[in-house]
Amino acid sequence: QVRLVESGGGLVQPGGSLRLSCAGSGSIFRINAMGWYRQAPGKQRELVASITNGGSANYVDSVRDRFTISRDNAKNTVYLQMNSVKPEDTAVYYCNLHPPLFAYWGQGTQVTVSS
Repeated sequence: QVRLVESGGGLVQPGGSLRLSCAGSGSIFRINAMGWYRQAPGKQRELVASITNGGSANYVDSVRDRFTISRDNAKNTVYLQMNSVKPEDTAVYYCNLHPPLFAYWGQGTQVTVSS
């Protein structure tokens, strides 16, 4: 059974940086595309970035050129480097397979961008 645990969130000022991590267990992590998702208050959860098993990445327009997704298959870990953050990036961030599976949603990690 795959379990995904997100970490690295916190309070950051506009223009600052954060690095989120998602540690996974189980062999399915290594062979699937992974994604970072976020859900802001009152809004639906959205895909922010995805990365294939081979390392090809895609981003939603609102974070392109600011966020970078990467993965270390040997460590079963996916990262999201967030630079030049904006208040509108405030949300709970989750990782999951891409496309996501309901059973793999974790608790997420809160990111708050505020001065």
